[in-house]
Amino acid sequence: MKLTILGCSGSIPGPDAPASGYLVESGDTRILLDLGNGTLGTLQRFVDPFTPDALLLSHLHPDHCADFGALTVLRRYHPAPPYDPVERKLTVHAPAEAPERLAALYAPNAAERAGADLSDVFDFAPMPETPLRLGPFEITAFPVHHVCPSWGFRIAAEGRVLAYTADTGPCEELTELARDADVLLAEASWPDSPDRPDGLHLSGKQAAELADGASARRLLLTHLQPWCDAAAILAEAREHTAVPTELVTTAARYTV
Repeated sequence: MKLTILGCSGSIPGPDAPASGYLVESGDTRILLDLGNGTLGTLQRFVDPFTPDALLLSHLHPDHCADFGALTVLRRYHPAPPYDPVERKLTVHAPAEAPERLAALYAPNAAERAGADLSDVFDFAPMPETPLRLGPFEITAFPVHHVCPSWGFRIAAEGRVLAYTADTGPCEELTELARDADVLLAEASWPDSPDRPDGLHLSGKQAAELADGASARRLLLTHLQPWCDAAAILAEAREHTAVPTELVTTAARYTV
């Protein structure tokens, strides 16, 4: 199983990094986890953007879904797609409000919003309540603690497990999400401080404590906000866990 970082900046894109988005591959099956600002551009470095078999949106903040508008343009108006996007729609697992919210993102005015049903090229599906099978993947969605409905994903294939926290504060579900994961891709938006808002994001320390408590084998830190000191967050995380820990960077590729 391979993981490619399409973007890893938290809350907004950074000067050298799109916002959150990840490509996961096993065999000939590809899935996208989130599609934040600028990630569609990175995706094109590695694969034809028509090839992913499914998109999972953890939640509907722009830094996790803003490039859905660009993806809509691609699927509707590319002059020579490799297949008919109307006949072969892209499955999108997302929060319940996604069809309306993403149509509003795409449409430039009220008149077009009235007819901007995206079901011509997308097949919207609810967040799965039971493990989802997609090619070699088994994907389990875990509700996590954020300021809007948000899910993390546990992805198993080839006898390996990738756990992705998405955006979340500390919560009980995270331990089960990350249990014995070969790779824990955890947000670490800011340095630890008692002044941080509760239930919004993880600090470097909290991501490290999650990796320890869940017995994860490797910790990859993502979603660092561009106004924070990334080196300090990494040092904080390493201080609180012996699990091998590193910062991800845009376009980095990992074997899970």
